[in-house]
Amino acid sequence: MTQTLGPVMLDLEGPRLRDEERELLRQPAVGGVILFGRNVEDAGQVRELCRAIRRERPELLLAIDQEGGRVQRLRQGVTRLPPMGRIGRDYPVTPEVTRRLCQDAGWLLGMEMAACGLDLSFAPVLDVDDGRSTVIGDRSFAADPGTVTTLGGAFVDGLHEAGMAAVGKHFPGHGGVAADSHHELPVDERPLDALRARDLAPFAALAPRLEGVMPAHVVYPAFDHRPAGFSPAWLGMLRETLGFKGTIFSDDLSMAGTNAAGSPAERARLALSAGCDILLVCNDRAAALEVVEACDGRVAKRPARLRYARARPDLDALDALPRWRRVHDRLEAMAAD
Repeated sequence: MTQTLGPVMLDLEGPRLRDEERELLRQPAVGGVILFGRNVEDAGQVRELCRAIRRERPELLLAIDQEGGRVQRLRQGVTRLPPMGRIGRDYPVTPEVTRRLCQDAGWLLGMEMAACGLDLSFAPVLDVDDGRSTVIGDRSFAADPGTVTTLGGAFVDGLHEAGMAAVGKHFPGHGGVAADSHHELPVDERPLDALRARDLAPFAALAPRLEGVMPAHVVYPAFDHRPAGFSPAWLGMLRETLGFKGTIFSDDLSMAGTNAAGSPAERARLALSAGCDILLVCNDRAAALEVVEACDGRVAKRPARLRYARARPDLDALDALPRWRRVHDRLEAMAAD
């Protein structure tokens, strides 16, 4: 019998599952867990935490933000990854070598996260770096949309080689605003033609190959007065024009960029009505409980392709793989650089 998931993905307090969290995870509205730095000690501990979660509900989706550079929750017992912008910096000089390295990086990341018991990492970042966003910056592959498309696509290929889903973010592009949506609601005033030519280009090219997409908490008034994650117009474009068939994740509904949308329950309702399938509610347990209650009886759409469906790699045997050793050494050297 197919197991159903609720639409809420929430977080945990620490590196081990607490009794009250076990009870929370059994709530039907809960569909997944995202791990943060406070939940992580090393790769072996993450593997045990994932096993503990699955003993409560085997079907839950388990996720992490493991992009590389400054956004790498798990650092001990896995490869230290450079920011994707560091890899992309070499593309104008050695395009094919750089493209292959991006594919290898996606493969290595997928293998390591799968070995730790996770289903997906929220990657790759498909934002185009416009030189003004401190929250994106070198998380982006490059300042050129064609380069982002090529290298992001290679990274997706590598994730798929490892059996892991790819989740592109932050649709339709967060790189053109200076404000950080964790702390305020950014507004991108550029005309729609400019967005199409630049920020939207990687999503337009790669949408059919992605299993997940995360929209930005950014307003683009040339197209809609609502933030993209609350916008039926933007999410409709993603599905109907760009051909995206996968799962739409809201970005964290506890971020300051969502405050104008109302209470946590109201934010959840608006995001679901706009077309989001799974709602992230993080770093605010009271808000998560409110959203879980508001989503009682709801079922997440389209989550099946997100689960890691292969036999998981052995965490302690990855270094026996020649490809892992080669890519690990190269990426660690770049991270140190």
